Amino acid sequence: MSEPVTALAKDGSGAMFDGIAARYDLVNRVISLGIDQSWRRKTVQALALGAGHRVLDLATGTADLAIQVARTEASVSVVGLDPSSKMLQVGREKVARSALEARIEFVQGDAQALPFEAQSFDSLCMAFGIRNVPDRAQALREMARVTRPGGRIAILELSEPRSGLLGALARFHIHSVVPYVGALLSGVKEYQYLQRSIAAFPPAQEFASLMRASNLNVLAVHALTFGVCHLYVAEPGRPA
Repeated sequence: MSEPVTALAKDGSGAMFDGIAARYDLVNRVISLGIDQSWRRKTVQALALGAGHRVLDLATGTADLAIQVARTEASVSVVGLDPSSKMLQVGREKVARSALEARIEFVQGDAQALPFEAQSFDSLCMAFGIRNVPDRAQALREMARVTRPGGRIAILELSEPRSGLLGALARFHIHSVVPYVGALLSGVKEYQYLQRSIAAFPPAQEFASLMRASNLNVLAVHALTFGVCHLYVAEPGRPA
């Protein structure tokens, strides 16, 4: 059983994710019906990776996306950043089992204040993390700062479908199934936060507007699986 989360663990914080790290992958597969990995593959494709590229994976968590990036192009190196030490520990173990330690490194840190020089990455990705960042605009500006001109930025995020029969079914899944199954499998109630954070995340075009206002040129917004998830593809704007 995973270690209980203390009362001091704020919703969406690294401390909160420390408490669910041990079963995070299992819960993700179950509540997404296994579709989350196909969403990650689309995210990697959007990066348009080239030989020797250096990629930053924000909110890397247990390194699912970082591993997919490294496996896609044999000469690519990845830096995975996350605020949760225990999620990073699980990620390191998975990377070791995948024999990718030479090409994936980890840094514990904050997406709002990246410890990297300007234009130090060829591309950047983030899966299921931006909604947990308190100052999203600041994190987006940091993404633009550390990515080289013309480099791809791909953000994958869950969303709540707004209309239609399938949208109603998806909302039922998010509001009722996700918190129950997440709590049942992980042994904690933090997956109730997941439902709330998805419902509170802005509609796709509103978030795309925030990206534009944060020095990112939005190239595409893709709705995935009836709008349960969106993939935002961008490149950095001109340096300030």
